[in-house]
Amino acid sequence: MDSPPEAKQKVVAERAQARWELLIKGDVDGAYQYLSVGSKAATPPGLYKAKIKPGMWRGAKVDKVDCEAEVCKVQMLITYDFRAPRGGVMKGIETPVPETWIIENGTVGYVYR
Repeated sequence: MDSPPEAKQKVVAERAQARWELLIKGDVDGAYQYLSVGSKAATPPGLYKAKIKPGMWRGAKVDKVDCEAEVCKVQMLITYDFRAPRGGVMKGIETPVPETWIIENGTVGYVYR
């Protein structure tokens, strides 16, 4: 993907947003498809599904994307509800979530850690 940085940023932002929309819907299998080749090799689908617990996320938006060569740093803003251990719910908490995405063989993939 020998594109200008703006084109890379646009594609990465679209993929990051799409992955989070799947997670919010609870489609962990769909979100898994966005992982990089290396992440898929290191994390089989069953393990990924066991670690990802959808249900608390309510919204996601891309805050910024910075690409250098084939590595892009994405800052997502995730909105979620927090259930307190003693009862009560804090709704609509927004928190920044940093992500790393890589471009390999023309494909953009999320680096799962």
